[in-house]
Amino acid sequence: MEKREDWKSIVPYLPVVMRSSSLFWPSQVVESLRELECGRVDSGRLLFIFMTEIRNSLSLSHEPLAPSAAHGYSLFFDELTSREECRKWFEEVLPTLGGLLLRLPSLLEEHYKNADMVIDGVGATVRTGLRMLDSQQAGIVFLTQELIAALLACSFLCLFPVHDRYEKQLQPVNFDELFASLYDDYCQKQESKIWCILHYFQRISSDMPKGVVSFERKVLPWDDDSVHNSYPNANFWSTSVLPLCRFEVHSSGLIEDHPSEAIEVDFANEYLGGGALRRGCVQEEIRFMISPELIVGMLFLPSMADNEAIDIVGVERFSSYKGYASSFRFSGDYVDDKDVDALGRRKTRIVAIDALCGPGMRQYREQFLLREINKAFCGFLQHSKYQQYQKLPQESFDTATSTSTETSEGNNSYQEIRKFQNDYDMIENSNDIGIATGNWGCGAFGGDPEVKTIIQWLAASQARRPFIAYYTFSSAALQNLDKVTCWILSQRWTVGDLWNMLAEYSTSRSKGETNVGFLRWLLPSIYAHGSSRMD
Repeated sequence: MEKREDWKSIVPYLPVVMRSSSLFWPSQVVESLRELECGRVDSGRLLFIFMTEIRNSLSLSHEPLAPSAAHGYSLFFDELTSREECRKWFEEVLPTLGGLLLRLPSLLEEHYKNADMVIDGVGATVRTGLRMLDSQQAGIVFLTQELIAALLACSFLCLFPVHDRYEKQLQPVNFDELFASLYDDYCQKQESKIWCILHYFQRISSDMPKGVVSFERKVLPWDDDSVHNSYPNANFWSTSVLPLCRFEVHSSGLIEDHPSEAIEVDFANEYLGGGALRRGCVQEEIRFMISPELIVGMLFLPSMADNEAIDIVGVERFSSYKGYASSFRFSGDYVDDKDVDALGRRKTRIVAIDALCGPGMRQYREQFLLREINKAFCGFLQHSKYQQYQKLPQESFDTATSTSTETSEGNNSYQEIRKFQNDYDMIENSNDIGIATGNWGCGAFGGDPEVKTIIQWLAASQARRPFIAYYTFSSAALQNLDKVTCWILSQRWTVGDLWNMLAEYSTSRSKGETNVGFLRWLLPSIYAHGSSRMD
């Protein structure tokens, strides 16, 4: 264990300790966890006392929790929770979590015994052990749902050390701020966030899920080489000959409820999870509450750079909800019936991409258009062997619509390229997996919804996704989106054609030559006459 580089990178951020190549809890921690397992904690006030004792045994007393954390735990369990719910929690759920935490050292040891795996169809060993997936280091971590549950139990009891997390650009993962904020400024949305997490613990305490979840950092390298594509420039987009993919407009519904298999876009903060464990309660934070397994990624995934995205496959959804932001409410159980892939992951695919925050007029400048489209492209792209984007010759794209099977001299044949892609598709089975998204980077982030829509369509098309399902959330700016996208598709434009139109519009917008939205600028007749004619 101590010789493993993956273990060395994560051990300072875990609460367990190592001695003689074995992981263990200090004896005082074992004693306290056994108290929990035996059901000897029966109130929020007493729970926090036990948490403090465990933290002291782990030498965490010098890392104080949020000032109101004790009051928050007491408020939730001793005042806001019904007597029956409280009894169930302290007599059934918390003892199960105590037993689960007692097994955390053995769960981790078992994890590292099986941490490197060979994925069928690629024929290469892939490192999958729990470790820091640092910025600019493409890689993937596979965790069982049981290990994730144990790690989230550590978060609930605030057992993770916090030293160096800020310096490493890592989010806090303990739940002290979540509970403290409930006491400091009570609101129903905050209580509902906690109920989502508590409901997750209730579910796993009665029936521990047996699946696997993967967390992947995807990188488009800044520098070009002979194997991987670098961060694309304007010419890359301007000259792309790929066709635009199918575009579906949904004026109602939610991304996470998309009926067919698709990659869900997480409108992410550069710090994964955003304000999930604080006061945040918009798209990303809500997704993390209804599927708390996502929170574990905050433990080992530092903030994203402009050329990075984070892919998470396999999380289970446990909660139903209604409302949004201040109106968010936990509304009961959710049974996730998604199928499982060959690697044991539920077929829920989420990609976290962070948009520019408060871009104002700069969002129309070329460098920022490139930043946004390349961010989406990185997220939507199927990366080869869980590494950087494999370079494919541009000529190969032309052959997709021709009868010839050979590209220009010196390049791989189209059959060889397809063979590589088909091999990799054996892992992801993603030939028919499109993108489910919406107003990414808009709302509080201040992005232009029409420009962001086109950017995501271009990125999905360049990533060779078969469709993009766009949820407008009744945005007034996008009321004619279906008509405009149908017209564009009827023109058989390529990615390059649409990018060039977007670039021309953005130049005019940044110079003050127009102040209308992109859709009206492109097809003024639809708006002028209110008709559906597109000629």
